[in-house]
Amino acid sequence: MRGVRDVRDVRGVRDVRDVRDVRGLPLLVQKSAFQEQNDLTMKKYLVEFIGAFFITLTVVLAGNNPGIAPMAPLAIGAMLAVMTYASSHISGAHFNPAVTLAMLLRGKTERSEAAAYMVFQILGAIVAAAIGAYLHSSGGEAAITFHSNHDPIGSGLSELLGTFALVYVLLNVSPTSTQAENSHYGLAIGFTLMATIYGLGGISGGVFNPAVAIGASVAGMYAAGDLWIYLTGAFVGGAAAATVYLIVMRDELGVMNDER
Repeated sequence: MRGVRDVRDVRGVRDVRDVRDVRGLPLLVQKSAFQEQNDLTMKKYLVEFIGAFFITLTVVLAGNNPGIAPMAPLAIGAMLAVMTYASSHISGAHFNPAVTLAMLLRGKTERSEAAAYMVFQILGAIVAAAIGAYLHSSGGEAAITFHSNHDPIGSGLSELLGTFALVYVLLNVSPTSTQAENSHYGLAIGFTLMATIYGLGGISGGVFNPAVAIGASVAGMYAAGDLWIYLTGAFVGGAAAATVYLIVMRDELGVMNDER
């Protein structure tokens, strides 16, 4: 008789495999709930890294290519949309520490998981910035475009408003919201980012993401001394959006909790 291992993937589908011990005899092994949860957790961190990586890569390459720079907001918004569709069923598709903070305030993630999300998002952005800067120079393009913040208060307010819009839309349309799952949430989030970059990008550069801000500064697009503008604006904007969402949706959220 052949030994089997009862393993289920994240969808709960059984995956039966032949397993034998060191003597070649069949061995029945079942993956523990802890191991399954640990595997899922690492998958979440990996897709957050991947999403932040490709969004930052698009920011660096599209934003510094003179031929397509005017269309860069469209490319960045599209990248966010497709990465959201690709990853939301695994990690929730945050790709942004400000979004993760909002989800923490919303009660959709734990503190330890939120911290790990932010770490992997930042790592993905830094790696993407390094690779993006190299690819930009290898293509014979001009030097990385540097954005100078002439008015820190105006830039900070711009980042706060843009992040607020992005997070507020995300909270209301994502599958974790009170409404039923829909097919347009990725487009809504991506178009929001595109619109805010077009509208506010001329003031602050239109980052609205602390991880991307750190990565872009590594690539030379922003001064490291200006990071506080992007971090403060984004985190305050994300927290404000979560607070307003909880106020506006208070009755609906209360009904959902009662049903549980």
